[in-house]
Amino acid sequence: MCTVVVSLEPSQEVPLLLLAVRDELLMRPWEPPAAHWPEYPGLLGGRDLVAGGTWLAVDPAARRVGFLLNGKGSLAPEHGRRSRGELPLLAAAGKPVPADLAPFDPFYLVAADPSGGTLLSWDGVTAQRTPLAFGTSVIVNSGIDPAEPRAARLLSTLERTPRPDPLLGWDSWLGIAAGEGIDREEPQALILRHTFGDDLRYGSSSVSFVALGPGHVRYDFAAVPDEPGPLTITQIVNSAG
Repeated sequence: MCTVVVSLEPSQEVPLLLLAVRDELLMRPWEPPAAHWPEYPGLLGGRDLVAGGTWLAVDPAARRVGFLLNGKGSLAPEHGRRSRGELPLLAAAGKPVPADLAPFDPFYLVAADPSGGTLLSWDGVTAQRTPLAFGTSVIVNSGIDPAEPRAARLLSTLERTPRPDPLLGWDSWLGIAAGEGIDREEPQALILRHTFGDDLRYGSSSVSFVALGPGHVRYDFAAVPDEPGPLTITQIVNSAG
């Protein structure tokens, strides 16, 4: 399960803020965010080394972000199946996704900029596009689902937490992003660690912070350590103008 917090406040100096946690098999290799894709000049994101795509991509010049969460539903036929990792690249680049989604397993794809965003859901049978509401939303693998345990706890926490000012940093979200001390096996935990059998481990592999506004772009990234504790943040972009 991946989780993304979206704060969309048009009246703010920096209207769009994201806190995005990627969950994956921990043995699956990846590279930290960079300009990995010559066919998408200017796009930045972490690269999945198995399929070559990404889970989150940012276009700093266009002030646009695309990110993807796995969904639930009918899996694509094995023959002809395509990686969903290309979809955030298309979204961040402002390009349309393929008209035929049948080759893709279920997903939730968000394309957003400071003026708003859309959520495209695909369950293997039906596609639906929904505008993102202003305010704070939490997206999980069942979509915008406030009753899901992780989403419900996050929304409650965020109601009591000041919105960070990305011109200064992410202070009010750093404790949330580090897991708040909640056991990583708990259903409501944002940062996960599960072991299946002797060595199959699944959990949160990285956290991304993104801020997009007319006059500012910020993108910070942290790999999740095996042991609970503060995150080590790497700044990818922090620019004005």
